[in-house]
Amino acid sequence: MATEQSQRIFVLPGDQIDPSLIPSHPKRALRLGPGLRHVPPNELVPTVAGQLVTDHKKNSIWVECSGGRYTPTVGDLVIGTVHHSAADYFYVMLSGYTSNAILPQLAFEMATKKTRPNLSPGSLVYARVSLANRHMDPELECVSPATGKADGLGPLNGGMLFDISAGMARRLLMRKSVEEGKVVVLEELGSAGFAFETAVGRNGKIWVNSESVKTVMAVGRAVKETDEGNLGIEQQKKLVRRLIKELS
Repeated sequence: MATEQSQRIFVLPGDQIDPSLIPSHPKRALRLGPGLRHVPPNELVPTVAGQLVTDHKKNSIWVECSGGRYTPTVGDLVIGTVHHSAADYFYVMLSGYTSNAILPQLAFEMATKKTRPNLSPGSLVYARVSLANRHMDPELECVSPATGKADGLGPLNGGMLFDISAGMARRLLMRKSVEEGKVVVLEELGSAGFAFETAVGRNGKIWVNSESVKTVMAVGRAVKETDEGNLGIEQQKKLVRRLIKELS
């Protein structure tokens, strides 16, 4: 286990985690995120190499890993590509190395056998993982089981899909991506007058759409450069200024 000057703590598979680093809350159960395994009675063991991250407010702990294969987890938001369809299901690719996920054709807002979407191979969908089991193919849904509403899920029309690291996807999906994830590049582009919409998949995907192709390319490039260069906040702002200058 190593610590950088900024007090960021990095772990390797099998490392022992100092109990003082594990958050505790008097009323909330400890939530384990990706990259950690519980060994009874009270030991946590990293399963991947990466940065150990804690959220004391949520009483959660996980290992932030930029690389590695995506493993579907219930509740994850993902962007998938329709591979083919059968009588009642779409078979959706989440990555190039996992089996296809199953998306019921009625798992869309207001969908019936007559109104269900007609998604051809290659179509993109924004979905939530509803079932994840190592012995079964993952299952997806594009509707909230509680409200029956899409809540932003469903087919993604137009735009362009970019690959990002799993770590960047997790940072972008944080409720406070600026404060917690330290990602300001999207907010800076929006403040600069770029009009666009995005969807982020926990499986290392970001979809960008805009009426301007130049804007789509600029946003995708900005996110990828931030990800690959591990840019800090000031570096991200500098990157946006450079992109604005190049496009003006």
